[in-house]
Amino acid sequence: MHKIVVLGAGYAGMAAAVNLAGRTRRRADVEITVVNATARFTERLRLHQAAAGQELADLRIADVLGDNGITLVYGWVTAVDAAARTVRIDDERVLHYDTLVYALGGVSDTGAVPGAADHAHTFDSAHDAEALARRLATLGTGTVAVCGGGLTGVEAAAEIAEAHPGLDVVLLGRAEPGVGLAPKAKAYVDAALARLGVRVRSGVEIVKVLPDSVVLDDDAVPADVVLWTSGVRVSPLAAEAGLAVDERGRVVTDESLRSVSHPDVYVVGDAAAVRQGYGTLTGTCQSGMPTGVHAAISIVRELEGKRPKAFRFGYLHCPVSLGRGDAVVQFTRPDNSPKRSHLTGRRAVWYKETVSAGGWASFGRMSRFPVLGTLGWRRGGRYTR
Repeated sequence: MHKIVVLGAGYAGMAAAVNLAGRTRRRADVEITVVNATARFTERLRLHQAAAGQELADLRIADVLGDNGITLVYGWVTAVDAAARTVRIDDERVLHYDTLVYALGGVSDTGAVPGAADHAHTFDSAHDAEALARRLATLGTGTVAVCGGGLTGVEAAAEIAEAHPGLDVVLLGRAEPGVGLAPKAKAYVDAALARLGVRVRSGVEIVKVLPDSVVLDDDAVPADVVLWTSGVRVSPLAAEAGLAVDERGRVVTDESLRSVSHPDVYVVGDAAAVRQGYGTLTGTCQSGMPTGVHAAISIVRELEGKRPKAFRFGYLHCPVSLGRGDAVVQFTRPDNSPKRSHLTGRRAVWYKETVSAGGWASFGRMSRFPVLGTLGWRRGGRYTR
């Protein structure tokens, strides 16, 4: 029996698991186990909605994986022994594997700035976003500081400002909002934030988070609530297991997504430092799900005595919510640089909602028709979303 263990049931881990199940359905010599901390699937693309008080669907991992002959184990992974090929869970269970799919995604990097871990909310889970929503609901007036001017910060600031017009929302970051978008799309983001009353302070360095303020390099912003969206860190488990990692702790992979130091370990999603001709992939759903699909295809090829193929990925778009009734979608080149074309307004809202809903919906289809996991991601010879 060839034992495959998938660690993490986020977008990348789920894509790997359902494709593996579909492609090995007729094999009696393969056993698939998925380990995840919770029974609920986290729609990370929608956590800014949950923070604004919207109720998200209660999506259960077992509803998809349990119907495909996959063994589900709920618990926190506490250790990986790459030499012994074992995984330890927090209740002291030990799982043995022949092939490991490492899909433990990243969390907010609250350790980079003093006080952020103690005094700031994060989007690390649906529970965290819902806790922020409950806190915001208690405020009639006050200031919400969103730390991080990236797209997560932009979406959160817009959503909170729209849902709570009585609150003063300030977006703090080094870079200007939408800096990676084409000029017209960036101007649309700027106008939307201004319309919603979001105050933007870019070019600032956050040096400390206090219970009632965010301290900058040359100033302090009083804040009743702080949301931290600046930076992502990955679990140290991979480095502790002896896997080769980069300067950010991400596992370095070969062209087929195998660990360069332990080829029996495939690494997908945020945890992987996947290099392409234009650079290292950023950790997003857009790139994460294709890595899961490719890992599944490669594992099955190895089971059949074939060599796994190289992973090639090209970006397609950058969708950004600007509240419930507005959005912008920047279309991109494969290297993620912006094209001139983009969508705004209702068309962009429809497009963004289709993308957000598509991840979960695709898992059931991939398990029944795994070839869709390949066809749905192919464009110009590269995986895309």
